Amino acid sequence: MSPSGNRYHLVKAWGLKRPIEDWTIADFHDQRTDPVDEAEFSRLVEEWSRHVAQLTALARRTIADSASTPWGLSQHAVLYADGIVVHSTASHGGFALSLDRNRLVPSLLRAEDGFYEEDCAWVAVAIAYPDLFTDFERRHADDILRHVYPQAWEDAHAKVLQPGQSRAKDRSDFDRDNVDRWVVISAIQSHHHPGFVECIAMLGGRRSSGVRAPADEERRYLVDEAFYDIGAFGYVVDESRDRRYGGPSSFIGWTGR
Repeated sequence: MSPSGNRYHLVKAWGLKRPIEDWTIADFHDQRTDPVDEAEFSRLVEEWSRHVAQLTALARRTIADSASTPWGLSQHAVLYADGIVVHSTASHGGFALSLDRNRLVPSLLRAEDGFYEEDCAWVAVAIAYPDLFTDFERRHADDILRHVYPQAWEDAHAKVLQPGQSRAKDRSDFDRDNVDRWVVISAIQSHHHPGFVECIAMLGGRRSSGVRAPADEERRYLVDEAFYDIGAFGYVVDESRDRRYGGPSSFIGWTGR
């Protein structure tokens, strides 16, 4: 815990050889801006301690394997178990599962080629083979599953996620509820109408793929700054209050299309 004003923040360091009284903030990195209290700090330290101990018990090992992966040629490979290998490449990485191992991955998460990238898709492996992961990794995997793959989370836990518990489910609900409403896709402070935000909106917030949308698919509105709140997924135009607008624009390149 490092003091910052009247609060504390979490900082990390590795391999410090000097006595603790000689440590300085310059020895640390990865500073988190969210405050942490003593109880949370103790929880984090204990969780990481268990993680390190469990990693040792799992006995993962580096192997020689220059396999071709969807992310490029493997430069580093770690064997978790027979048929389960993590590859790192120059650009990305992830798990590679054998055919037999891949069959046990839940169908909603299963990749036919047996490759699972390291950002989100890897959770499929943690769900199928929890004994190969630490408590910390399983908790992290469960968080990703809930926010990115909500249907798979609900199937695994036999529970229904409520609003606010999953970003992906909340996004899906937002899109469904606003499919026929004008949702802002671009906004800028209006130079022509101080105190207002000039907005470009499309039905449901849908964007054309790679091309500029036809004029009849976009509308401009002026929204009072006091009411403009982008929220989690975009501002939904209130047509009873927000003013449809066709005057001079503060958007560069807007030609009244």
